[in-house]
Amino acid sequence: MKAVVYEEHGALPVVTDLPEPDCPADGVVVSVRATGVCRSDWHAWKGHDPVSLPHVPGHELAGVVAGVGAQVRHWQVGDRVTVPFVCGCGRCSWCEAGEAQVCPDQTQPGFTGHGSFAERVALHAADTNLVRLPDAVDFVTAASLGCRFATAYRAVTTHGRIGAGDWLAVHGCGGVGLSAVMIGSALGARVVAIDVNPAALQRASACGAEVVIDATAVDDVAARVRHVTAGGAHVSVDAFGSPDLAVASVRSLRRRGRHVQAGLLLGDASRPPLPMDLVVAHELELYGSHGMPARDYPAMLRLIEEGTLRPGELVGRVIGLDEAGAALAALDQPSAGGMTVVSL
Repeated sequence: MKAVVYEEHGALPVVTDLPEPDCPADGVVVSVRATGVCRSDWHAWKGHDPVSLPHVPGHELAGVVAGVGAQVRHWQVGDRVTVPFVCGCGRCSWCEAGEAQVCPDQTQPGFTGHGSFAERVALHAADTNLVRLPDAVDFVTAASLGCRFATAYRAVTTHGRIGAGDWLAVHGCGGVGLSAVMIGSALGARVVAIDVNPAALQRASACGAEVVIDATAVDDVAARVRHVTAGGAHVSVDAFGSPDLAVASVRSLRRRGRHVQAGLLLGDASRPPLPMDLVVAHELELYGSHGMPARDYPAMLRLIEEGTLRPGELVGRVIGLDEAGAALAALDQPSAGGMTVVSL
C-alpha cells in the first residue's frame, strides 16, 4: 500500500510502499478515505512526542472497514466509520465506564503505531472505539472531527458545560479554537475569540464570535476579556497550548468560572504558572480535555446531521496523499487557512 513516511524527525515525509497492516484479533483494518493534517502530528514529526522511526503519521481519519478480526462482534466489512484519536484497550475499568479517552493502555494511530497517512490503517479494540458514520456525513467532514473538532466539542460541552447566554472565551483560533467558537456559538453562547492573526480573527467572526481581540493590540488580554464580558467568561479555553495562554485563560474567568486546557502543553511548557490564588478565592474549575470517547460521538453527529454544527466549513484545503508530507511540514508556520484534509 502507499503511505507517507518520515525516516527522521524533521525530515520531509515522502510517499512510499509499505506492507499491508495486519488485522488485530479485536480490531479492524480501515481503508482510509480521508485523514486530517493536524498540529499533533507535527509535534511527533518534530520529535516533541516520542514515536518509533520510520513512522507513518495521521490520527484524524474516516473510511470503510476492509478487514475484521475474529473477536469483533459489532462491525463488518463495508461499514463507514471514524474513530477517536485515543483508542481504549476495551478491557479496563475506564473503557468499561465509557471513558476510553483516559485508558491507561490506550493506543493512538499515528503515535503508538503507524497512522492514517496511508491507504489502510489497523485499529485495535474496534467494539470500543469505532464510530458509525451517518450517510449524511461525508468522509472529509468526518476526518476533520477526529482530533480538533471532537476535542473542542468535549471541552465546551462536557467540561465547560456551556449554556445559552454564557460567555465563552477562546484563546487561539487554530483548528481547535475555531471549532470551539463554532460549537459555542451554535449552542447559544456569546463568544470572545482571541488571537494574534487578523485572518484567524476574521474566520472566528465568520464562525460566530461576537467579540474578537487582537492580542498584539492590548496590554492585558485577560483584563480585556473581563471588561467585554462584564466580569469575566463563564468558560475559557486555551485552544492552542502555551503557558501564557493558559494563564490568560484562567485570569479571564468570572467567579465560579471554568478553564479548559485543550491545547497541548509539552516539555518545559507543561508547567505554566497558574494563578492558584484566583483558583481558590474565586472557586474556579480547571479541566484537561483529551479528545472524546466513541460513546459521545452520536450526540455531536446528530447536531452535524441537522445542520446545527457545520465542521465542513472549517476545512480550508483538500489535498492528495502525495501532498500530505509538505502539508505537515508547512505547520512550522502559523496559518489561518482552515484545516487541511487529505482525500484518498
